[in-house]
Amino acid sequence: MTLVKVAPPIEQDVDLTQTYDAVIVGSGAAGGMAAHVLTSRGMKVLMLEAGKKLDINQELRSMQWPYDHPRRGDAPPGSHHLSFNEYTIRKPPYAKGAAFKHVYSYVGGWGGSDYVKNILVDEKEHPYTGSNYAWVRARCLGGKTNIWGRLALRLSDYDFKAKTHDGYGEDWPIAYADLEPYYDKVDLYLGISGVKENLPHLPDSQFQRPSKLNWGEVKLRESLKKAGQVLTPYRAGVTTDGLKHNKYRSKCYGRGACDRRPGGCDIHAVFDSPTGLIYPAVDTGHLTVRPNSTAHACDRRPGGCDIHAVFDSPTGLIYPAMDTGHLTVRPNSTAHEVLVDKNTGRARGVAFLDSVTRKSYEAKGKVVILAASTLESARLLLLSRSPQHPNGLGNSSGHVGHNFCEHVMGPGVTGLIKELVGKPHTLDDGRPGGFYIPRFRNLKDRQPGFIRGYGYEGNSGHSMFPAHVMDTPGFGGQFKRSVRDHAGAFVSMGAFGEVLPRYESYVDLDPETKDAWGIPVLRFHYHFSDNERKMAEDMVATGREMLEAAGIEVVGTDEKVLTEGWSIHELGTARMGNDPKTSVLNQFQQSHDVRNLFVVDGSSHVSASCQNPTWTIMALAWRSCDHLADEFRKGNV
Repeated sequence: MTLVKVAPPIEQDVDLTQTYDAVIVGSGAAGGMAAHVLTSRGMKVLMLEAGKKLDINQELRSMQWPYDHPRRGDAPPGSHHLSFNEYTIRKPPYAKGAAFKHVYSYVGGWGGSDYVKNILVDEKEHPYTGSNYAWVRARCLGGKTNIWGRLALRLSDYDFKAKTHDGYGEDWPIAYADLEPYYDKVDLYLGISGVKENLPHLPDSQFQRPSKLNWGEVKLRESLKKAGQVLTPYRAGVTTDGLKHNKYRSKCYGRGACDRRPGGCDIHAVFDSPTGLIYPAVDTGHLTVRPNSTAHACDRRPGGCDIHAVFDSPTGLIYPAMDTGHLTVRPNSTAHEVLVDKNTGRARGVAFLDSVTRKSYEAKGKVVILAASTLESARLLLLSRSPQHPNGLGNSSGHVGHNFCEHVMGPGVTGLIKELVGKPHTLDDGRPGGFYIPRFRNLKDRQPGFIRGYGYEGNSGHSMFPAHVMDTPGFGGQFKRSVRDHAGAFVSMGAFGEVLPRYESYVDLDPETKDAWGIPVLRFHYHFSDNERKMAEDMVATGREMLEAAGIEVVGTDEKVLTEGWSIHELGTARMGNDPKTSVLNQFQQSHDVRNLFVVDGSSHVSASCQNPTWTIMALAWRSCDHLADEFRKGNV
């Protein structure tokens, strides 16, 4: 077993009289990557994180058996996780008037809620208003990378040049060739497992050893191959061979805990921003992190990987960045305004509240980088109003908060592989994921009813808790035999589809409602369109056809579309583009209006594609911060 070095201490002396080369707001995938790149280039960086620095290993406890926990993983009495019905029937703020002491997003409700109660935000303290939306937020060092689902995919020119392909929306101001070298850098620095398939619409990565498909998945793959479709092992942001350059992470050794509980990797084989980027940046001496400054689930459950084979920002990025001596991290720092010089119009720093004491502070920087997540970065831009920027910072186009998009999910199918009923048990839950079926719609042929496409994530085989046991009829010895015989014979897959960006899909500031720190909250104006609904119908029908063609009995379908936001893949509130009248950022995620302001998270995405965004967010951030460091050295920023 790889021994993981203890993380560097976050309790640093934060000198707020100093003007840092860069101030980063946020410590997730984007913030961690920014810290990694800038500190490796010698820049002195201060990182502000609204949440705490948690001992993530103590939070996740993935080696703890359910019976060793007093409530088998459930959070203490008085805690409540929102359900699909609550998100659908009620209107936000969802925790308003709740009798529970603490209210959290749906993620903890999958099981193991005690392991994420300190990672997810309390909805009572962090309300939002407007249309129905399932907003999942994590305020702690590393953010949602501590509990992300691990699927690490690249975009292609079918995505970057989608308008050219089908006429809808806008093309990105970059092409795949511009980002390919940075995808490679992310792959090699953080680790990714998978198999090369040579698909133009799903480019291959620099893969480490893949997980193996089991018998049922191979059966489905061979059937799809006859129809010209592809099933490939799950492309996971996991180091399966190890990373010699990172002392905070371990390689994945298939211990079988990935599917047992919510999220995270405490051997840091999974990338996290602190160990991957931020800690190395701090070690350069050029980065300062200020926590508690408010400004991407293992198997789609809350949780993580506490051996850190899965990428998380702390072990993958932040801790190595701290080791450079150039990174200072200030947790418990709630950012509420990007400050602007009245004479030059340039960003001069960030105003924040200590999340614990509520005291006001300012952090001064020559460059300000927002990486607070798509929605929080938009909120911060809108909050940063001044005489020079009356509609919010960098918002001369009026597009901040608009063109919001994500992924539609919910539809899926479940099948029974009769050949596996009663067969000997196999170890299938030691994998970071099952399989992925890439997009196949609207590549060459045009699908009636909708544009763009979707992919399927799926898995099959045995797990610690038998599949579909709650659906199995009977009781007693016969019931137990049925559960054992069928436990490894199911295959399930669910679809993730592209949501089209539209100007009328947006967020703004609620004029009345404030959070626990007195900061105006976001108000949602966002609904799925007919394109997403037609796509969802096709997801179910096509999934059924795929299983039946493989000789797999369809025993269940999920036809309902989950609430907007369920995918946790929010994108596009400050999109990049060449025209300052219709976009917020240029191709390097640099504000058209304020030259020393960069927004390097999912806000910049022009469209969502149907691929999970984390790897693209980090590749873009690496490219933009490389450009920033070059221009900073030349004195052009």
